Amino acid sequence: MTLRQAFLDQSATCARMGSPLMGRVLGILAERWDPDTALGRKMATYAGDIGPAGHSLPLRIGGGLHALVLQGLDTTLAATYPPHEVDNETLEDAIVNALKTHETFLLDWTRHAPQTNEVRRSAALIAMAHVATAKFDRPIVLSELGASGGLNLMWDHFALEVDGTRFGPDTAALTLAPDWTGPRPPASYPQIVDRSGVDLNPLNLHDESDRLRLLSYLWADQPHRVTLTRAATSVLTARVDKGDAIDWLARRLDTVPTGHMHMIQHTVAWQYFPAHAQARGTSLIEAAGARATADTPLAWMQMETDGDTTGAVGAALTLRLWPGDLTLNLGRADFHGRWINWTG
Repeated sequence: MTLRQAFLDQSATCARMGSPLMGRVLGILAERWDPDTALGRKMATYAGDIGPAGHSLPLRIGGGLHALVLQGLDTTLAATYPPHEVDNETLEDAIVNALKTHETFLLDWTRHAPQTNEVRRSAALIAMAHVATAKFDRPIVLSELGASGGLNLMWDHFALEVDGTRFGPDTAALTLAPDWTGPRPPASYPQIVDRSGVDLNPLNLHDESDRLRLLSYLWADQPHRVTLTRAATSVLTARVDKGDAIDWLARRLDTVPTGHMHMIQHTVAWQYFPAHAQARGTSLIEAAGARATADTPLAWMQMETDGDTTGAVGAALTLRLWPGDLTLNLGRADFHGRWINWTG
């Protein structure tokens, strides 16, 4: 795939996911990208998948432009971003100028892959956790792979509303109400007693520069995502370790005390793990599952792309439970958690 095609594909995806601004920005980048610059040559060195399932170069560049706006480093570009509305020619001129003026900044910024830590994915996690707890009612030791800043480790502090039914605390930091199709999740009471995550490049969201990186990947014409992220950050206590997810998981699997359910979760992260890491991780989890008992069960919650484009494009919701090695295909969810088609 060429970078131009990656820009065009990501432009269409962003527009479809409710961000016309990002659709326009990436469309302009597709037409005005200059490969004969330091930034252009740097982007050309990436091999393999440069789209959203791989290096995600379009979103890196788009996030860098937004970071310039958020930091007040480019007032001309900021004047074309919300709440301002401008024509395409004005937006195009501002983007081309920003690429030239802030090339050094963008070269540094694009070294790291995008991180969104989309809080609305917790709606699916809450629903799956209720299923797991209805089967095995034990205090939960929660582990997240690819946890970013750890916001989705805090889902027990959030509430989910489905057809007038509330799941979660009355004093929740935020309430998630996705467009829901299907039956309600079972009534149960998940109790998390320990939570921890891992990421190759974890973000400390109590640090201003890390918080900026996260917010830059929340599209500028979707301020409600910023509101939810700030609300989730206000209750953030989870620890996210820096390291290889599977090495970390191997150690973590040996630390769960008797009488607790170990709950492993990941959302739109598994696809970024190399195939050998996926195979090793699956083997480790299945081996731990074979050792699980009704008193110390294991749950594996996954919200991940499965390549299915025959229906609503989104992530599959899969829950595996041990003992018994039950695999429950619970439905599908929008990648940003806007809707959930729940089969239960």
